[in-house]
Amino acid sequence: MDLARQHKPLEKELKVAFAEVLESNHYILGEKVATFEKALAKLVGTKFAVGVGSCTDALRLALAALHIGPGDEVITTPFSFVATADVIVRACAKPVFVDINPTTYNISSEQVKTAITPHTKAVIAVHLYGLPARMRVLQPTCHAKGIALIEDCAQALGAEVDGKPVGGWGTIGCHSFFPTKTLGGFGDGGACTLNDAELSRELASLRAHGMRIRYISEHIGFKSRLDALQAALLSVKLPHVHKWAEERQKGAKLYNEGLKDLPIILPSTPHGRTHVFHQYTIRTDRRDKLADHLKVNGVSTAVYYPVPIHLQPAFGFLGHQPGSFPEAEKAAAEVLTLPLFAGIRPDEIEYACDQVREFYKGK
Repeated sequence: MDLARQHKPLEKELKVAFAEVLESNHYILGEKVATFEKALAKLVGTKFAVGVGSCTDALRLALAALHIGPGDEVITTPFSFVATADVIVRACAKPVFVDINPTTYNISSEQVKTAITPHTKAVIAVHLYGLPARMRVLQPTCHAKGIALIEDCAQALGAEVDGKPVGGWGTIGCHSFFPTKTLGGFGDGGACTLNDAELSRELASLRAHGMRIRYISEHIGFKSRLDALQAALLSVKLPHVHKWAEERQKGAKLYNEGLKDLPIILPSTPHGRTHVFHQYTIRTDRRDKLADHLKVNGVSTAVYYPVPIHLQPAFGFLGHQPGSFPEAEKAAAEVLTLPLFAGIRPDEIEYACDQVREFYKGK
């Protein structure tokens, strides 16, 4: 990923934003953060946004604001970055995994239905690779059972389901501003988006040691505040989110054309959902050999994610074994992400496709 291609056209605006914060001498929360929060909420279509330190913090604060703790269960996917489940354990609740849909790699909405128990307090749905989970099913399922629906939007800002942005479907949407994301900052950062005023106030309190009034701690809170500098720089970039998503979508279309008819599985986008292609991920049972071939020929690749969460050593206490979630395990052994970012050139995608085709030629 070449972030300079994204930042160079905005260099003057970014420097002005930096200078404004420098001259203000106000670096923690404040006007810059409040302005960014309003703009983010408008983009997502929610009433509120609360800036925090990272998406991991957003997830952890969401669980805290929903008073999820010991004895509670939270259903989620085993095929995600480990932070999705880390926060559940840190809340002293129990992660309950269900398998994924093998086509979209997102959590199986049908299996969520059967996993709900009297102890279930929330579902964390991950919009993996930039493709929204099946919100048209998950939302009413959670509503009918009176449980919270948390959206892990770390990879999917700008994606939509039936024209409605992710981050506004659930009780709380959690976002990442890690530099490589669709809206990337210049360090870590995150946010929660939501429509509930009281929950919004509680999140704002929890991010600042549980204080609504300075030095009066109403809750056991956290220290997780979006810096004013990050908010100012993100505000410069935010109006370009949809344009950058379109660039990724165009790149994905070029990949689909260049890789068709090969013995690999290409990404799919179900009807009614828009994919922002934070990752362009193919699937093949010859993943490792293909990755080696591409590396030798100057094409970088990555695997998101090589070990499902339920088989991570840190989660051994849950007692899961290989075979517990076969679709997630099979995906982990076969997925491969190819280079795709805002500003990537068609000739670069063409070269990557040529190298993939070269690998399969005569084999």
